[in-house]
Amino acid sequence: MRRREFITLLGGAAAAWPAAARAQSPKRVPRLGVLMGAAENLPDSQARIAAFRQGLAALGLTDGATIQLEYRWADGDSDLMRRHAQEIVALALDLILANGTAVLREVRSLTTSIPVVFVLAIDPVGLGFVQSLARPGGNITGFTFMDPELIGKWIGLLHEAAPQVRRAGLLFHAETSPFYFTFLRELQSVPHPGGIELVPLPVAGPEEIAGAIRRLTRTPGSSLMIGPGPLNQVQVAAIAELAVQNRLPTVSVYRPFVAAGGLMAYGPDTLDIFRRSADYVDRILKGASPAELPVQQPNKFEFVVNLKAAAQLGLTVPQTLLATADEVIE
Repeated sequence: MRRREFITLLGGAAAAWPAAARAQSPKRVPRLGVLMGAAENLPDSQARIAAFRQGLAALGLTDGATIQLEYRWADGDSDLMRRHAQEIVALALDLILANGTAVLREVRSLTTSIPVVFVLAIDPVGLGFVQSLARPGGNITGFTFMDPELIGKWIGLLHEAAPQVRRAGLLFHAETSPFYFTFLRELQSVPHPGGIELVPLPVAGPEEIAGAIRRLTRTPGSSLMIGPGPLNQVQVAAIAELAVQNRLPTVSVYRPFVAAGGLMAYGPDTLDIFRRSADYVDRILKGASPAELPVQQPNKFEFVVNLKAAAQLGLTVPQTLLATADEVIE
């Protein structure tokens, strides 16, 4: 071989080496931050994460293999939410899954560049997280949880199950769930079945829950509603026990509330929402913009009734109401 031909061949091979090395190097694994508002040890929390991972797996995304998940749990504590949000954002991940309105608020205050998919957030347009449901704009999109109409549904259920009810107290944490103040203003001017009066029960922490429920029971004909929020989710079993002790007809958004002794639960199928959120994670990781992915609302709801709780309250739940239940606990 002539010297000139050898040099040309050698140069061509050398130029090919970097491309070959790139082709053989492992593909970069995307990193996803998962910031949950409640406690890790709750059965509800574990079921939601399992549903999310099922959704990811169906799309070929397996933790530790094709995606890396970084979890943080806030235990319903606003200070922990803030600290965990700062940690997650500082990691400069590819995407953040934000569970709940309070968590989303913390994450949004820290980044306008990292894509965010929220799960079970409330009133994202009214609270300024997105521009509209159809076209969110910015770096945030996701899946909502409830709207004021759901509270109206709870009042209707209480009227059917316990016709003697004249007041319905809505329990919520004033700091992490401030949107309820707006919801209640909207609903208090609207007539409700049986003329039921809607009463706000804001608390500043778990230590105030028992006192708020006792004050509610001082007025005959009272009932209790437990809406979504990190504090309510963490304290759901304790709230159910207090409701039983105070003989209050109750309805909650959380199914575990009924399993713990509460009367009824009605709300979106949260496992379905977590499972569906995996699709948005996959699409954004593949290049879709959150600004162009419409915010999705719940399309599956669950209704559960506890007949043992009804008997303890001296209530006979109408058959017409039981016929609409997805599950009846006896």
